[in-house]
Amino acid sequence: MEWMALNPGPSLRYLTGLNFHLMERPVVVLVGSSGQVKVILPELERAKVQDLPFEAEIFPFGDDPVTWQGVYETALSGISGKPLRVGVEPTGLRFLELDLLRKALPEAKFVDGSAALAGLRMQKGSEELNAMRQAAIIAQNALLNTLENVKPEQNELQISAELMVQLFRAGSEAELPFAPIVSSGPNSANPHASPTDRVLREGEMLLIDWGASFAGYFSDITRTFFCGEPNEEMKQIADLVEKANAAARLGGRAGMPAGEVDQLARGVIAEGGYAEYFTHRTGHGLGMEAHEPPYIYQGNPLILKPGMVFTIEPGIYLPGKSGVRIEDDVVVEDEGLRSLTDLPRKVMRLEAFLDLARKG
Repeated sequence: MEWMALNPGPSLRYLTGLNFHLMERPVVVLVGSSGQVKVILPELERAKVQDLPFEAEIFPFGDDPVTWQGVYETALSGISGKPLRVGVEPTGLRFLELDLLRKALPEAKFVDGSAALAGLRMQKGSEELNAMRQAAIIAQNALLNTLENVKPEQNELQISAELMVQLFRAGSEAELPFAPIVSSGPNSANPHASPTDRVLREGEMLLIDWGASFAGYFSDITRTFFCGEPNEEMKQIADLVEKANAAARLGGRAGMPAGEVDQLARGVIAEGGYAEYFTHRTGHGLGMEAHEPPYIYQGNPLILKPGMVFTIEPGIYLPGKSGVRIEDDVVVEDEGLRSLTDLPRKVMRLEAFLDLARKG
């Protein structure tokens, strides 16, 4: 690839430090293989590129959409007409920008550049890991402060709202990795449930999946609790998920294919007789995005290397009944996987969890 064309987002921030938000105006930054940088942006964003620490050509445009194509053609006139390969992020570059680029570069071939970007971003350095550990600490403190005020008569939306407030009070940046998932009873059997007005009830599961951000990096954690006294099946699946989490977290290491980490967790749940109820991969990469490479799924041959960060989050989901997930953030090191998250993992009653976590 001779060029990479990027929309506003994590990869652009990673490569250039520039932070724009996606909007109706088509912002594109092109990075050349020899270090050239072209920034095509709205006039109102010009201040963000006034004092760049690297050389770049800046091409601003106004608010009239009729003029945009002309600005793109001017910006790319020096390379137009050449049979270039331009890398893009398939999940990032929008049709709006792609259409402008294609018309300005009629001879170019637009290709998937995600592997090249993942190769740069997957292995985190010490500063990145420190930021992710801090994001985990913030998230954990926010959960403990939230749980102090959870009462049986509260509903999922109320708990989620309190958790968001506590995340910001604990020091999270404004951009959260996702809106907290708070699900109870049968709702906890939906891995990506949205909070509802369902009230917590005795004898049910409560699942909370949340995260924080610090210095542009995210955490992503899940813990599950008993509200009151659980039945025997709830205890059984909770025990299996805890063991599956431990098997992957303690058994993973550098040099291992990512798919083997998935199998470590999946094997425990399968042996316990609940294979069909573990309906997703064991984990996903984490960093400037809540989901990024490496992905921890069955059969993935990607070799784990030191500095890679991903989640370990096995789960069992019984439709119409309850679900359990236990999720930690881990970094690959030569001797194994080090967890950036350290709240108690055992599924227990809320008051017991709080007591144990505060003592820890």
